[in-house]
Amino acid sequence: MTIATVTAAPDVLEPAVLGARVKALREASDLSLRDLAGRSGVSAPMLSQVERGETSPTLTVAARIASGLELRLSQLLRLDEGGSVTVVRASQRQRGGNARRGHRFEVMTASQPGQRAGLSRHTLAPGGATGASDDPPMHEPGSRETALVERGSMVLVCDGQRHELAEGDCVTFDADLPHHFENPGGEEAALLAVVSAGLRRS
Repeated sequence: MTIATVTAAPDVLEPAVLGARVKALREASDLSLRDLAGRSGVSAPMLSQVERGETSPTLTVAARIASGLELRLSQLLRLDEGGSVTVVRASQRQRGGNARRGHRFEVMTASQPGQRAGLSRHTLAPGGATGASDDPPMHEPGSRETALVERGSMVLVCDGQRHELAEGDCVTFDADLPHHFENPGGEEAALLAVVSAGLRRS
């Protein structure tokens, strides 16, 4: 069955739920209805009806809205999520790092489609740093990262700017920019990092 022959989006989300999701994603991207209409090819009045839950968009319209938000249709409709609860046991965490640079990390969340945020814990030895060539690749375009210094002190170098962080400090930045953390102190430091997908604010 092709998209053209389907008259309405699958009943994965009720119109009111889908509408609220579209509105939240649009506002999080700092887009007006007119902005999203220009990016998606769906008229502003139609978008307004979708957001208010007054109409259930066809798959074609939903795909255009998703494209305007720089998402896949499956992400907009949450088709690639396996369930409402995902548990990763402590023994199942992905672990890695770079011993030469004194960097170790653990990924607490599952690496599966539909995850809109990932949580990891990083430790840095004195003088250590993240950002080696064999560290995990730069995050996808539009990603945002929030990091909490759990122990010790660190320096975030983001897009060439240095930001000193003490224990308990929390920083949020565009994670698709060149960045790394350094531990300038004499003791091991640790941070928790949450990386979320989405559009960068202009």
